[in-house]
Amino acid sequence: MRHPSAIAALLASAVIGGLGLTPGTAHAQAGPPAARAAWITSCHDKKDDIDYPCGHWKLITQDGGQVVVRDAAGTKSGSKDETAPFAISADGRVMAYQRARDHRLVVQRVAGGPAKPLPKSAVVKGAGSLFVTLSPTGDKVMIDYGDEPLRSPIKVITVATGKTTTLPLGDSALGFSGDGDEVLTSRNLSDNTTRLAAYRLGGGSIKRTPPQVIWGAYAYALAPDGRTLAAFISGDTDKNKPPRVRTYNLETGELSAGADLPLEPDAETEAAWWSPDGRLHVTVRRGDDGKAAVVRVLTVDPESGKATQTDKYTISKTRYESVEAGE
Repeated sequence: MRHPSAIAALLASAVIGGLGLTPGTAHAQAGPPAARAAWITSCHDKKDDIDYPCGHWKLITQDGGQVVVRDAAGTKSGSKDETAPFAISADGRVMAYQRARDHRLVVQRVAGGPAKPLPKSAVVKGAGSLFVTLSPTGDKVMIDYGDEPLRSPIKVITVATGKTTTLPLGDSALGFSGDGDEVLTSRNLSDNTTRLAAYRLGGGSIKRTPPQVIWGAYAYALAPDGRTLAAFISGDTDKNKPPRVRTYNLETGELSAGADLPLEPDAETEAAWWSPDGRLHVTVRRGDDGKAAVVRVLTVDPESGKATQTDKYTISKTRYESVEAGE
C-alpha cells in the first residue's frame, strides 16, 4: 500500500483504467462539469396506490445544471418499482449504470464519450437486488447483491482490463479505500457481532471484529493506507448530542477518542470517503420525502471534528431515489 504522502506525486501518472484519462486531464477536459449526484423522478399509480420510478436518471452537475442519462435503465429488468443501479465516482467524473436496451452494466465518463461495457458475467441473473459502487476515480467497480439466501459473492472489476476479483461469499460491500487499492466489507457473525475486512485487490487482507461503536456506525470510509477506518456515528436528538466521527485501525485495534461534528443532532451523514491525498469527506443531507433534499459536502478533520463545507446543492422534491458522488 502506498503511503498517503506519496499519493499526490503519483496522481499525475495514474490512469483511470479503460477510460483513457489521467486524473489531471479528467479535471481539465472540456465538456460538462463533474457530477454531484443523480436522481430519478417519482410517479404515482392511482390504481395500485404505489409510487414508482419513472423517466430517466438525471445528473446534477457542479455548475447547477442537469444532464439526462438517456442510455441508463431507470428500473430493474422486470420490475416497476425497483430502480436499476446507478453510481458516481467520488471525484464526480465517472458513472456506472445498467444500459437500458440490454441491461448490460457499463461505465462512462460524465463528460460523455463511449460507454465501456463490463463483462457479461458481472451481473448474475436472478440474484436479487444489484448494488454498484465505483472507486474514487472510477477505474474499478464493486458489485454486490441483495439475494437471500446468499448465493452471489462480491465482485470487483477493473474497468480497463475486465479483471475480476471475487471476495468470500457472505461479505457485504461497504466501499473502496481512498486510493482504490482495497475494498471494505462487513460480515455478520454467529455471536451477533460484525467483522470488518479490508481486502487488498493485489492479495491479502486485514480482518477484525471492532467494538460496537464502530460496527454500529452510520457511514464508513477506508483511508488510502488500507487500514485506517473513519466511522460516522449518528447524533442523539433526545440527549441533544451531535453526530461524531471516530477512527479505528483495523490492523492494531486502536480506537480514537472521537470528536463531535458541527452538525445538528438529527443531521444525516450519507456517503463518506477519503480522497487519495488523505482528506476525509462526508455528505450531509436534509429533506424528507416530498421535500427538496439539501446536500452539503464537508471535508472533516477526524481528530478535531472541524468541518469545512466544500459544496452545497439541492435534489428535487419529486425524486423517487437519488445517489451522491462517492456513495
